[in-house]
Amino acid sequence: MLGVTWTDPSARVTGAVEVRTRGAESGQWSRWLRLDGDSGQGESGAARGGTEPAWVGASNGVEVRIRAGDGSTTGKLPAGLRLDMVDPGSGKVTGMEPAAFAVEESEQPTPTETPSDSGEPAPSPTAPGASSSSEPSTEPPVNEPPTVSQTPSDSPSPSGSAPETVTPTPTVSMPPAPPSTAPQPPVKSRAGWGADESISPEEPSYLPGEKIKGVVVHHTAESNTYTCDQGPAVVRGIYAYHVQQLGWKDLGYNFLVDKCGTIYEGRKGGIDRPVMGAHAYGFNSETTGISVLGTYTDAAPPQAAMTSVARIAAWKLGQYGVDPAGTTTLTAGDGGRNFFGKTWAKGAQLSFPVIHGHRDGYNTQCPGNAFYAQLGTIRSWTAGPVAGLAIKSVTGGGVSGMTYYTKAAVTVNWSATTPASLIAKYELLVDGKVAASAAGTATSAKATLAVGSHKVAVRAVHQSGKTATTAAATVVAETTAPTFTTKPALALRAGTVSTTAVPLTLSWKATDSATLKEVRLTAPVAATYGSTTTSAAHTAKSGLATTWSMTAYDQAGNTGTASVTGTPVILQETSATRSGTWTTKSSTSYLGGKSYASSTKNASLTWTFSGKSAAWVVSRASTSGQAYVYVDGVKTATVDLKSATTKYRDAIWTKTWATSAKHIIKIVVVGTSGRPTITTDGLIYLK
Repeated sequence: MLGVTWTDPSARVTGAVEVRTRGAESGQWSRWLRLDGDSGQGESGAARGGTEPAWVGASNGVEVRIRAGDGSTTGKLPAGLRLDMVDPGSGKVTGMEPAAFAVEESEQPTPTETPSDSGEPAPSPTAPGASSSSEPSTEPPVNEPPTVSQTPSDSPSPSGSAPETVTPTPTVSMPPAPPSTAPQPPVKSRAGWGADESISPEEPSYLPGEKIKGVVVHHTAESNTYTCDQGPAVVRGIYAYHVQQLGWKDLGYNFLVDKCGTIYEGRKGGIDRPVMGAHAYGFNSETTGISVLGTYTDAAPPQAAMTSVARIAAWKLGQYGVDPAGTTTLTAGDGGRNFFGKTWAKGAQLSFPVIHGHRDGYNTQCPGNAFYAQLGTIRSWTAGPVAGLAIKSVTGGGVSGMTYYTKAAVTVNWSATTPASLIAKYELLVDGKVAASAAGTATSAKATLAVGSHKVAVRAVHQSGKTATTAAATVVAETTAPTFTTKPALALRAGTVSTTAVPLTLSWKATDSATLKEVRLTAPVAATYGSTTTSAAHTAKSGLATTWSMTAYDQAGNTGTASVTGTPVILQETSATRSGTWTTKSSTSYLGGKSYASSTKNASLTWTFSGKSAAWVVSRASTSGQAYVYVDGVKTATVDLKSATTKYRDAIWTKTWATSAKHIIKIVVVGTSGRPTITTDGLIYLK
């Protein structure tokens, strides 16, 4: 960890302070990282002024460049500039003054964390142990700040022998620790992150009014490449920098949060007390400060970190009855100017959002543009009610339109955008009454409904006690099975016939007292049909009795069944009673390998059978003629066999009756002029 400090703690650098480091393992130089111009906390009695510290990982070389804010070569820089380096593992602090100053007349400040593509300042001395051969060249290799492989552990020293002491009990008068309306989140104590209490022996100070009126959100303005395990080391580095480099009496922030969501105790004095920190110049006496480790200018912190900020803010504000979503009036301890150009005099009464960014009360980019844009979300999470609450689905049955159906048991699934750790519980409401409760981490709950129509909703209880309720879903519980008002039935249909595939139609009609979902054919093949479908084309083997089984489903899951059995029978033309002249034709394309053909007017074939459906099978060509069809002695059709393409085994005419009975089918040759011949391949009936 490193930072740049100067003699006068009240002085500011209005220009750019940028650093880059050389990775201890890679030997490569990082991109330039811009440090926040000054720490901006205004600790009374500070020994030096300085930038925010930056975590750069294990490094053995560093280069710093500082430019005056007016861009001129004569712009003033603070006196006593010094590079301060911290090893958070050993607690060792190293100060190094510049070897030289370089005036760069043509170069403008390099944007934050972008590679330099112009002239470089004179090289600064490298840290102890760096070889002279790896000094930065005019155009050093550029890479990201290195990720540390041999990193300081959570222990405060390499040996791990430093005492795990708790925050000393102060001898000053301690204000009360009022209970909070929000639960306390887990906080890693100073002993837990390895604070060396010997370097900050002063007693803590408390807010003069003994009340927190606002929360100031910060980022520590450093690299985001640290790992979760390195979080304690980063906190130790900031602590050492604040105390040993800037001369503050303790760490400036009241709380720190790493990108993985771990919350660290900051300034000593008791996390449940109104400890006065050094984080918001002019407003420390009425606020508490929470800082997220890292730089969040271009990207917001991970949700885990923002959730922890919301949880600690809710707990602290809940101690004093302050609405996290409201505004607060703070008294300026000194004159100042904020990031947006607003100025004020000492003693001015200023209105702020209760949860606000450091830039609202000081001229700093902190907490970064991307993080600042998320403060509204943090206020919402902190204050409640639960946001984004919606029912996603109701399972245990089906849905039709906007209505769900079930027999009795349902599982209601929901989602919310507020993090689960800020939600006290969920309640499943049936007709306005609580039917089930679930933890704030839950996303579903079960209920059993009585027969009838119900309004089902989900109510989320925020840890603040505020509630949010979804729009109600209509759920109908019913146990009446669907019925087949028209039982399944079979009928022969037109199409190409073979002994293994006789074309037929399966028909039915199913209804339900609530709403029909679908009808499934379960045998001899499987198929699913929509609620409005009442027929389907199938084929069956000839000479084989086949049972067609169907099940109707309603949206609730109730079922009704029905079936029909039928046997297609092929009657060859040789089994017919003949009159007139018929010629036998042979081909593998015919049923049974043979067919009858006749061009003699009034020649006929007659079949007698008992069944409920019949189909006449023919061969067809462009020269085929016509035939009359008689059913039970009555002429019922004139069938034209002419076809542009040749067809064999074609069921061209069908007849179906309501019930099975004895019937006589007679085919008579018309003797059509120019194309008198017809070729018949038999008759099929269904019994």
